[in-house]
Amino acid sequence: MSSFDFDQAEGLRRMLAGAQPRVVTFLSATPGDDKSAMLVNLGASLFQSGNDVLIVDACLRNHSVAYRLEMERHADLMQVARQECALDQVVQHAPQGFALALLARDGRLPQDAVEARRLAKAFDVLVKRQGGIVIVDGELNRDGSLALPALADSEIVIQVSTNATSITNAYGLIKRLAQELGRRRFGILVTGATEAEARVVYDNMASAASRYLAVTLSSMGSVPADEYLHRAARLGRAVVDAFPLAGASVAFRQLAGRFSGVRQTRGAHFGS
Repeated sequence: MSSFDFDQAEGLRRMLAGAQPRVVTFLSATPGDDKSAMLVNLGASLFQSGNDVLIVDACLRNHSVAYRLEMERHADLMQVARQECALDQVVQHAPQGFALALLARDGRLPQDAVEARRLAKAFDVLVKRQGGIVIVDGELNRDGSLALPALADSEIVIQVSTNATSITNAYGLIKRLAQELGRRRFGILVTGATEAEARVVYDNMASAASRYLAVTLSSMGSVPADEYLHRAARLGRAVVDAFPLAGASVAFRQLAGRFSGVRQTRGAHFGS
C-alpha cells in the first residue's frame, strides 16, 4: 500500500469512528532545538490553515517546545494526576496560535501505578476535549518506552537530517520502537535538506528498515535549510507568519496540509 493510500485509509477510519482527534508523536534524531523549532513552525502552520492544534510537551529534558517558548513553568498534567490542579489550568496559548500543555515539569514521573493511570487518564481526557490535531513533543525513556502507553497507538514520526550521525540515530530509534511496539509503520520527516537530498535519505532508510527490521516507513516530506527560519526565531515568530514566501514557509504549509489530511503536490511526498 502506498503512503497516500495509507493516509486515505487512516482518514476513512477516523470518519467512521466520528470526530476523533489525530494524535501524532514526534521523535527526533536531530539536536533538541531543531525539533522544537520544527514543531513550533508546524503548529503555527496547522493553526493558520484552520486547524485546532494542541502541542503536548512530553519531553523530560530541555530544548522542548515549552522550553523554547519560555512556557515551561506552567501547571502540568502530572499535577492533575496528583489532584493539585484542574485540567483546565494546564492549557496555555502560544503566540503562534496553537495551544500548549505540559506533561510533567522538571522530569517528574509517576511514583506508582495509580499515579501513572491518573496521568494517562488526564492525557486522554485532554486530547478528547481538545479535538483537532494533537502533536506530542516526545522522546523515549531509557527502557525504550514512550512517556505514556497511549502514545503507542498514535502516529509516530521521526525527524532526521542528512547528517550521517542523525541517520544512524534515526535507524536506532526505529529499531528500538519496533522492538517495543512490534511491527508497524513509522513516518520520516527530513529537515535541513533539499528535496533531492531528502529523497536519498528516505529511500536508504526505507530500504534498510524493510530489509533488516521488516518495518515499513512512510515519507512525511522535507523542510529545507533556510536562513529565514533563524530570522523568524530571532523575532519570536513562526516563519510562515514572518516570511510567508520563504522556502521553509512553503514546506511547512505543505506539511500542514499533509497532517490535515490533504493530498500534497509533487515535492511534499516521496512515496512509500
